[in-house]
This record gives sequence, structure tokens and C-alpha cells, in this order.
Amino acid sequence: MENKENGLLLLNQQLVALLGAERDWLVNLANSAALLFNQLPDVNWAGFYLYREKELVLGPFQGQPACTRIPIGKGVCGSAARDRITYLVPDVDQFPGHIACDQASRSELVIPMLLRDQLLGVMDIDSPLRGRFDQIDRKYLEEFTEIVLASTDFTYV
Repeated sequence: MENKENGLLLLNQQLVALLGAERDWLVNLANSAALLFNQLPDVNWAGFYLYREKELVLGPFQGQPACTRIPIGKGVCGSAARDRITYLVPDVDQFPGHIACDQASRSELVIPMLLRDQLLGVMDIDSPLRGRFDQIDRKYLEEFTEIVLASTDFTYV
């Protein structure tokens, strides 16, 4: 587990360096999704859904083509947005109302993006392995999300 924690700590350090002084939301979300997808093992989708007009709309991501719009409260992403809490789902087949954008996905971690209690969207990471994500992933990837939020200007989203 220590190697996993070290890897996730390094991932967050890489994110800080990657984002640097850049503040544009599109640039930062695109690079953050690419970093997640390319640095995390056993991940088949990583990206963002943005909250627009009472639904989640597909944002920058890496992986197979995805669902373009998700109603609040539907699936793992919509539930995380509605409840404003992280959803760690070890087996998506056991999640009532799971939306299968990629049939290969077996587990999922969705973190709401909140800025001053305002919902901006969610960060979504999928894996083809059941049980891929644990509390260590949750801790460091919630920190990852906080780094993205603190480093990004969402004024024009």
C-alpha cells in the first residue's frame, strides 16, 4: 500500500507542476484528464462532467467516447452531483441505475467538484477491474480534485 500512496502523492505533485500558472478551465481539465488516464494503472476512462443547466455535460476526458449528458441523480456521476459527496463504487453492476457509457467499466470513482459550495461538475474515473478503487485512491484523488479547483479559473465555464 505504501507504494500506492507514494504513486498517488507523486501524481498530485505532477499535477501541481503540470498546471503551473495556467488558469484556463479547458486547458487544466484537459491536462488533468490526460494525466489521470496515463498515470493511473487499470483505468479505462478519466475525465470531467460539467454542471450546466441542471444536468452534467461531458467535458474534457480520455478514453472511449462517453455519454454526453447525465441528469442529476442518475447513475454514479449524477448521484455524486446530487449528493455532493464522493462515490466509490467497487462493482458498477451492483449500483442501482448505473449508466454504462463503456461496457468494459466494472468499478468507478466519482468526486464532486465544489467551489464555495457551488457545484461545478464531477471528476469521473472508471476501471475495467472490479474493486479497483479504495480509500487510499479516494483520499489522494479528492486532493487531486482540490488542486484542480484551486488552480483553475471557472469564470467562463
